[in-house]
Amino acid sequence: MTIQAILGRKIGTTEMVRQTGDIDCVTAIAAGPCTITQIKTKDINGYSAVQIGFEATNNLNKPLSGHLSASGGKFKHLAEVRILGSSIFESGNDIELTVGQIIDVNSFNVGDHIDATGYSKGRGFAGGIKRHGFHGGPKTHGQSDRHRAPGSIGAGSTPGKVIKGMKMAGHYGNEKITAQNLEVVRTDSERNLIFVKGSIPGARNSIVYLRRSIKDHNGQGLIIEVTEPEIDEPEVQDEVVEQNIEKPKAEAKKPKAEGKEKNKK
Repeated sequence: MTIQAILGRKIGTTEMVRQTGDIDCVTAIAAGPCTITQIKTKDINGYSAVQIGFEATNNLNKPLSGHLSASGGKFKHLAEVRILGSSIFESGNDIELTVGQIIDVNSFNVGDHIDATGYSKGRGFAGGIKRHGFHGGPKTHGQSDRHRAPGSIGAGSTPGKVIKGMKMAGHYGNEKITAQNLEVVRTDSERNLIFVKGSIPGARNSIVYLRRSIKDHNGQGLIIEVTEPEIDEPEVQDEVVEQNIEKPKAEAKKPKAEGKEKNKK
């Protein structure tokens, strides 16, 4: 079993006709093949994860080349996949993972739901109308220069400054965005292509990170689900506890009952 996460490049959007005759707008992604470059365990690193590499390259510095030497290749892009469980890398396990293992589009099947993470298109310095959807000022009454102005931004003499986080003109785009719960329409293992229904953030040829969706309706939101081994807890003897608690109560009630009978007589 391989991890259901992979790196790829966004190719573009197209249409795809299903057997039912419905037409879907899909995004084509050149995903993988990726190589496992490092395995992190809970005992050594404090958490369990797998690092994968994508796209071979020769332009690497000495530290990074030494880090990737165990995988047998040099990669331009690296990503980390968090995994639950600490004993999944032990020998004899059904989901054993090793450094140098190849991950391709066969990790995903048609009908799976995935999350796609990428960086949106950078649009440079943008005004308030383009960046935040402002309506601008009035177009009449002589205000010929206020059509795309942001309007008032101050708060008077108190506090006498622009409030932090005010929506104004500034850098727009190039932000990390995740599109969730996208359906896999088709996979092509020969060309390493995966077709996802809907749009994916980023420009063409941008790097995209795909993983199984946390909103998967099949309840398989985690990349790998591992049950921790059960620990046998020592049995607690209830007899000793009952003797210490019940006896004092019974002795304390007897004197009270005798006193009530004397008063009745």
